Amino acid sequence: MKKSFLQSLGPGLLFAGAAIGVSHLVQSTKAGAEFGFGLLWALLLVHIFKYPFFQFGPRYAAATGETLLDGYKKLGKSVLVIYYIINFATMFTIQAAVTIVTAGLASQLFGITNNLVLWSSILMLISILFLLIGRYKLLDNLMKYIIIILTISTIAAVSVALFSSKEAFDVSQILPSGTVEITFLIAFLGWMPAPLDVSIWHSIWSVEKSKNTFIKIKPKDAIFDFNVGYIGTLLLGICFVLLGTLVMYKSGATFSNKGGEFASQLITLYTKNLGDFSYIIIAIAAFTTMFSTTITTLDASPRAMNLSSQLLFDKKFKFGYWFWIIFLFAGTFVILKYYMANMGDLIKIATILSFLTAPFYAILNYILVTGKNMPEEHQPKIFTKILSLFGIVFLIGFSIWFLTNI
Repeated sequence: MKKSFLQSLGPGLLFAGAAIGVSHLVQSTKAGAEFGFGLLWALLLVHIFKYPFFQFGPRYAAATGETLLDGYKKLGKSVLVIYYIINFATMFTIQAAVTIVTAGLASQLFGITNNLVLWSSILMLISILFLLIGRYKLLDNLMKYIIIILTISTIAAVSVALFSSKEAFDVSQILPSGTVEITFLIAFLGWMPAPLDVSIWHSIWSVEKSKNTFIKIKPKDAIFDFNVGYIGTLLLGICFVLLGTLVMYKSGATFSNKGGEFASQLITLYTKNLGDFSYIIIAIAAFTTMFSTTITTLDASPRAMNLSSQLLFDKKFKFGYWFWIIFLFAGTFVILKYYMANMGDLIKIATILSFLTAPFYAILNYILVTGKNMPEEHQPKIFTKILSLFGIVFLIGFSIWFLTNI
């Protein structure tokens, strides 16, 4: 049993690595800084209502041996075309968003240069080198250590903040009002814990895991692996809200929308409030968070685009994965080089679009795991089905609320 557990562990941590990024370090910290503990309700609810749709990725892959994209094709090529367009429209901005924050942190941590475009290029090239040398296997193994380092350093930072704080805790919950606050809430929900299309990435990683280990992963093990990663994203999300609240709430600071300046402000405020000794803890926690996301997104988007291209054109592309990696690198470089000043707006658009498209992925994933292509014994139980329906209502309801209040 122990051997089986260790062999199945992996895609869930890749999910965590992809999820714990801008949504946690930037959005959750800002949520704590601007609203205190007031948005914890949103953090908890979005994790609950997105849970089944993320879980359906590894569940479907383990039960059928296929990715969600294979399933989407069975629902009709038009579904795959819609996904292809949405993913193509957002992948460059997503990669730029996570890479620029990572670059800002690298600049703070390592010095050398303040040129964030140069740092971004270096980080992406290092990530590509990792993927070139070790492919999925190295990424799988590396992520286990990254998540451990991240978890330990983040918990250490929260512990220091809790013991250093002399303020009384106010846990009153807040429903944002006004265009700016509502827009922030929807952006927060859009990437918390991750965009819902990451369920597709997870299904791809699960299939890739089976290919690399030559072991068919059981649905039960795949779901357990996912749960480990998902619970981790929830706990770390709470940690970053706590850090933002304890260290920055009512500090009077105005936060920059630029990745490099935000990274500098983040580390400066932490060290100012917690003491200089905390610098290395905060810097490692923050950089590790973002670097793990940079690597996983640089791997996942090209995998998804390559596979969807193959399914759409019924043709294998020998170097398709590497074509999309180079294409993503080039597109991200162009955005960072020429649209750096608008990164804040681009991230906001990407996060909001992620939330507004979430019902599309939620409904598709639900149809797949409850339909004829899914073995009946591996279909979700009645409680998960009911939670899924509530989740769809939640995602659609908040989308309508946002569109009618901006």
